[in-house]
Amino acid sequence: MDLINVDSLIDSAMTIGGQLLLLIIVYLIVAPLGKKAVTSGVEQTAKRQKLSEGRTKTLQNLLVNVFTYVLLFFFIVTFLGILGIPLGPILAGAGIVGLAVGFGAQGLVSDIVTGFFILIEKQIDVDDYVTAGGHDGIVEELGLRTTKLRGFDGTLHYIPNRNIQVVNNHTRGNMRALVDMNIGYSENIDEAIRVLQNVCDQFTGDGRLKEGPDVVGVQSFGSSEVVLRVIAQTEKMEQWGVERDLRKAMKEALDEAGIEIPFPHHVVLNKNEQ
Repeated sequence: MDLINVDSLIDSAMTIGGQLLLLIIVYLIVAPLGKKAVTSGVEQTAKRQKLSEGRTKTLQNLLVNVFTYVLLFFFIVTFLGILGIPLGPILAGAGIVGLAVGFGAQGLVSDIVTGFFILIEKQIDVDDYVTAGGHDGIVEELGLRTTKLRGFDGTLHYIPNRNIQVVNNHTRGNMRALVDMNIGYSENIDEAIRVLQNVCDQFTGDGRLKEGPDVVGVQSFGSSEVVLRVIAQTEKMEQWGVERDLRKAMKEALDEAGIEIPFPHHVVLNKNEQ
């Protein structure tokens, strides 16, 4: 009788072990295939809907995360079912615990609600340059709970969505490159504008530019300088590079034309007691 029980236990253990092994194999196969299918499906939909690359990456990350959570839930439920653990009490207990946690997790709920509306309203997408939650940087991941921004110094900021009160998106549409050049009061303004416009004309055909650059004229008068402003419309994230190149070329052109760029002067008076 004891031998029969031992054999029965061994058979049951082997059956359960085989089922668990099969479950793990299926999970390891389905997980990467499912993620690949989700990614491919989003890419095809994005092509049909003509979505931007940033929006496509945003939807891919979000749907892959949802798929992973759902698959993990079914894996755990099936795993417990194979072991013969009743799910009713566990689910009931989870419901009570979830209710108790819910009262103390108002911040989490606020994160999810805010993240949902950010996604629906398309306020930001992956690869956008934004200012949000007191930080600025490139969006690396946009989730229902947190948003990840990569700062220009390489720091990765994890921002809870509830802290995002205002979003400044710097990459929607064309960006503006703005350069102010100073000349002395004794210089010929028309000649300086001509020199600067010649430099602007040399940038015609630059792939980073959508419009301009052009000299718009005298912007303001300083304590010792006349400020001339140059404006151009650029592709997103290209405005800083265009500004740097314009400043260098304009400085060289003004020097060649003999037009002074004023700088602070200090006059020292020595009083002779005699």
